[in-house]
Amino acid sequence: MKAPILRRTRADWLTVGVIAAVTAAAVGLSVAKSDISHASLNPVSPPGAEHQAELLNSVPNSLEEAFRVPHDGAPGVYKPVVSQGLLISNDAHTVTATNPDGSTAWTYSRDNVEICSLATAWNRVVITFRNGRGCGDVVAIDAATGHYAHTRSANNSDEVIAISSNDRVGTVSSDRVDLWRSDLVRTVEYGDVEAKQEPDLQPHEECTINSALTRTELLVVSESCPGNNQVDHLRFQTTTPEDSREPELTQEVTIDGDGARLVAVGQSAAAVYVPGERPAIISYNDEGQETSRTDVAPSAKIRDSASPFAAATADLPHHMTWFDGERLYLFTPTALRVTQVIEQAIGTGVSAGDKALVPTREGIDVIDWTTGDVQRSIPVDREGYAGDVYLAIADGNIVEARDGELVALTSS
Repeated sequence: MKAPILRRTRADWLTVGVIAAVTAAAVGLSVAKSDISHASLNPVSPPGAEHQAELLNSVPNSLEEAFRVPHDGAPGVYKPVVSQGLLISNDAHTVTATNPDGSTAWTYSRDNVEICSLATAWNRVVITFRNGRGCGDVVAIDAATGHYAHTRSANNSDEVIAISSNDRVGTVSSDRVDLWRSDLVRTVEYGDVEAKQEPDLQPHEECTINSALTRTELLVVSESCPGNNQVDHLRFQTTTPEDSREPELTQEVTIDGDGARLVAVGQSAAAVYVPGERPAIISYNDEGQETSRTDVAPSAKIRDSASPFAAATADLPHHMTWFDGERLYLFTPTALRVTQVIEQAIGTGVSAGDKALVPTREGIDVIDWTTGDVQRSIPVDREGYAGDVYLAIADGNIVEARDGELVALTSS
């Protein structure tokens, strides 16, 4: 017996049309209400994937202003944000990438949510936005092309600061630390986590996070815990635990006194500033052993800071550095021992060839980082500006982060 031949009637076609119309309307309404309709990625003149950023291989004889761009910045971000030689600036809703000649490479904006944090890694710009779930809406954009790389969305704290290394990017709040790898998959979740999938995965969720830094496979957190406000805790952990929801702590150090804050981190060590009658920078290796202790001047920046504290750090080829608000400290990369203190500094510096360039009130000092000797000074006219200055290199330009703007200086 042959199967009956099915024929579409006019009523069938009407039904299909109604279903299609309803579906289209539902999708349109969903898009209109979603963040997609509020996001705009606009590649204007990106340099392209083959672009190789120019380094600063020698000290310039003199400098002149090339261009400047407005910059609101983000909490805890001090030095200029640079990726693939592009200068990254932002206001409340928009991130702008600027080419070395001052032209716009690309912009990304979200008109319905505000920017929480800004960082770079993997030649990408990573931006977090605050929505109804906290600062958990994350976008990574390839810097050289202005194309989307990855996105993620999850619960997070309402107020965060950025944490980053060459290998990880994330956020820190007084409640929690989140770290992500290059595809924005979370590798670490530490602290007081909302909507727990399983109990008892977090070892110290009752504690308050005061600061955090990361480098390669090391994440270090300083925190204070209920029951004893006379000590702080320094906790070393891996950035790639077996389960991202369950931190793998490798070492814990108890520090006498309240107010210890991380100011430098290496691949296997961390340095903390400890206030008190005799403030000190104390360094520990990842086995919990003290490797260095240096008496230092009090830091008003730490004393007056909110929690969590974000240290103004920068790397030189053979040193890590920290600006305490009045002076710049240079650390050895392994033991994080203080080797130089540059009293005239007004922010963090950069390297040019085998010299350090450090911002001062008069301009930029050229310093031998081995001895701390000033070899000469490059004048910079800041038109009466008297605040902090933080340096970065953007495709051969020296960029100064001043309050509210980024100023690119070129050799003259």
